[in-house]
Parts: sequence; C-alpha cells; structure tokens
Amino acid sequence: MPRAPLLVLIVLCAAAGAFAAALPRYREAPHFANSAAAQCPPPLPASDADAACSPHAAVHVAMTLDASYLRGTMAAVLSVLRHASCPESIYFHFIASASSSSSTAAELRDTVRASFPSLAFRVYPFADEARVAGLISTSIRGALDRPLNYARSYLASTLPTCVRRVVYLDSDVVLTDDIAALAATPLPSETAVAAPEYCGANFTAYFTPGFWASPALSSAFANRKACYFNTGVMVLDLARWRRAGYTAQIEEWMELQKRVRIYELGSLPPFLLVFAGRIAAVDHRWNQHGLGGDNYRGLCRGLHAGAVSLMHWSGKGKPWDRLDAGRPCPIDAVWAKYDMLRPAAGIESS
Repeated sequence: MPRAPLLVLIVLCAAAGAFAAALPRYREAPHFANSAAAQCPPPLPASDADAACSPHAAVHVAMTLDASYLRGTMAAVLSVLRHASCPESIYFHFIASASSSSSTAAELRDTVRASFPSLAFRVYPFADEARVAGLISTSIRGALDRPLNYARSYLASTLPTCVRRVVYLDSDVVLTDDIAALAATPLPSETAVAAPEYCGANFTAYFTPGFWASPALSSAFANRKACYFNTGVMVLDLARWRRAGYTAQIEEWMELQKRVRIYELGSLPPFLLVFAGRIAAVDHRWNQHGLGGDNYRGLCRGLHAGAVSLMHWSGKGKPWDRLDAGRPCPIDAVWAKYDMLRPAAGIESS
C-alpha cells in the first residue's frame, strides 16, 4: 500500500478511536418493572432486534442517537421508563448516523445497553443520510442542518413494516407522564400525524416573504387551517405515511428550497407544508416546548400555563450545556433529575 493512503487510514482510525473513547460514562438506571395493576403485556426481551415486531410491544418510541445529544437521549429514555405503567413493554428504535465509524455506532449502542441492561431496543443506520445531506439548505442555526435532524421524515422506510404506530421524540425532552397515553392518541381516517398544535403562533413567520408573495407557492395552504406544530413530539401512523408517500412530498419541498429560498428553519417547514392543518391535535401538556429559548441566544423561559406531561428544551439552550457552564435556568433543575452522566445526582427509582 502506498505510504500516503496508509497514513490517511491510520489517522482516520486513530480519530475514530479517540472519538469513541471520548464518549462520557453514564450510570446504570434502576430496573423499572411492569405494573401488576396495569394489565401489561409480557415483558419484551432485551434485544437489539428480536422484539421489534413482537405483539407484546405496547408502545414503540423512535429517537435519534448520536454523541452530541447522547446525554439528552439517555435522560429522555430514563424519564419514559420512570413514568410508564408498562416500561418493560416499550420498544425503542434509535436511528444513528450511517457515516459514523462502525466502532462509534457500536460504542453508542453499548453505552445505551450498559445503562439500560433490560431495555428492548434496536439501533438503525440512517440509510438515507447521504441523500438528505444533498437536499439540506443552510438554516438559521447550524445544529438544525445535520442530516440526522431529518431522520424523522424517513421513519417509514427505516423502521420495519410491522411497526405501524410510533411516538417520535427529540433528544431534549423529559416526560413526567405515562407515554402510553400519548401513544394512544386517536388518529381518525387516513390522518398520519398527531401533535400539539399552536394556532396562536405567527404561522407566516416560518416562511419567507417571497413564499407568501407567490400564489403558486402559498396556495399549498389553501382550504386548510394551517397551524404551527412542533415536530419534536409526534405520534405517527407509518402505514398511512407509506401509502400517502409523505417522504417524497417532503423531499419535493426541500428540492424547491434548494432553488428558491422559501423558509429559514431546517426540517420544520417542509413538515408544515405537508401536514399543517392535516394533523390530529394533541393536548398541549404533551409538548411544553421552547424551554431552550430562541434559536439565537437560548435565553431562559418558563413553562406555559396548564398541565405538564412532557417538557421540551427546544431552542438553542440545552439544559446539559447550561448546567455544565454553571448558568442553569430554573427549569433545568427538572431535567437534572434525569441526568445519568457520572457523577450526576442520584437517580430516583420507582
């Protein structure tokens, strides 16, 4: 082998090993058992694949898995299990970057397994990552431009066809309620998406003036009451999604965005273009979002009025970053209860 390629290979392998070694260490979570009073199905086996199509999977949860947000993912998983009536009957589907080295992907999987020894889950490589990278247009925040941020649009092709309904969660959430209640959200007729809607938000702000000035473009929202919804918490019917070809519709808007600037905010606007006004509404308590502040400064924000079943640190300010910097917001104390990073505070068990 010529010397130059050999040197490149050595450098790449060393970098991959250093990255894997750089993953932080996390505590082992308590074991959360199914409630005898909840009439739960039998517990799922702790496997990376075997239980994905099990009829005993009461709830399917999909999340992304990467080193940058791993700390948030671990906290989110703990919160789901902590408040579930049937935690042993929840199956997790984690989508990881396909461009990462195999050792890094394995390290991520092993980290989850070490902290949750009995968790039923599978890690999937994001097979459409290269395709998505070519469709992404720069947005107002670099973190929104990662291909993995678009994985939610490809769940129907990534997850096994046996998985019909799945709850998608961003990595910056914690639940304070039973996820089974969210998963059971009614989806009437051929509706494929359920999420909390916010019709009081300024919907026009999510698209450029040029979009609204073009009748050909703005007519996309004709004859539907289009409201903002946050794509970090959704219930999806994947069978209906596949039948309607929604991934292709989202990609069409992304392709147009590459030619004509019609929005500024990452993966959200294509979702709004396809689904706004066509989703099943979920109670706002299931997405108390915006706790990370805006997309520019990430200033502190409090909860909205009303009940709270899920807290979402959407925005620039992530609770783990603010805690590490010694400048936490008051609401970050709630997230800290689920932080599994060593040497974090003790984790409450059931």
